[in-house]
Amino acid sequence: MAVGQNQRNRKNDPMLTKTGKARLGPLNVTQLNKLLETSTKPKDKDKILRALSKHAIAAA
Repeated sequence: MAVGQNQRNRKNDPMLTKTGKARLGPLNVTQLNKLLETSTKPKDKDKILRALSKHAIAAA
């Protein structure tokens, strides 16, 4: 990932932030549900659930 590397060696990945954390915004509902099943950290699960709730509000 991008953590621990300087900017010169870092590859640009649109799905990761500068610190190596995943971006949840561009994912659709099925991808978020799959990520929710595979994640183990409670903090990550909370982020995914918030992203899912934003998708539900946008769809309504």
